[in-house]
Amino acid sequence: MSLRFTDEEFQAAWRELDEPQLGGGWELFTETMGVRIHRLLDKESGLYEYKVFGVLASCTAELCAEVYMDLTYRKHWDGYVKELYEKDFDGHSAIYWEVKYPFPLSNRDYVYIRERRDLDVDGRNIWVILARSSPATPCAEKSGVLRVNDYKQSLALESDGAGGTKVFMNYFDNPGGMIPNWLVNWAAKSGVPGFLTDMQKACSNYKTYNQKK
Repeated sequence: MSLRFTDEEFQAAWRELDEPQLGGGWELFTETMGVRIHRLLDKESGLYEYKVFGVLASCTAELCAEVYMDLTYRKHWDGYVKELYEKDFDGHSAIYWEVKYPFPLSNRDYVYIRERRDLDVDGRNIWVILARSSPATPCAEKSGVLRVNDYKQSLALESDGAGGTKVFMNYFDNPGGMIPNWLVNWAAKSGVPGFLTDMQKACSNYKTYNQKK
């Protein structure tokens, strides 16, 4: 599998801001705080892929992109992060991320690549960030931590015209292990709005964080 993302993948992500692609089995899962979450059953795993559409009212698109990309800052505001850093694995830059899971579940870790592009689409400024797991990247697994090898996420951000950010996010994550599917799906229902709330808070605190560095 290529370690690079294609132009087509970036184009597909931002286009969903204009025309959500929700045919072929996508269903509305939940709507909360102005955020709509749709899901599509992955028959092979019994888990769902998600598409999220909404607005973050209190932060600009550029600031959202900066906060999302800042791994060091994320360790300050995301309580689920155990370890998170970018390093060179055999000539390829990748990110290592260990996520805390509640007892008695084992923590999960990810090795993934990501890329951000700041696009000018007919005068519109759109920020797109793509990420996907990179199982071929040589990073030793840890005892007691389960490696997630099936993860992908895309994020498209654009001004909503009123000082906030129009957001599209698409993701799939198979945490593996013996977690019941209903629990994984329940976590997604509560976790996505929670993450967006945390993101807004992180954006509002970013200037203060940078001043303290």
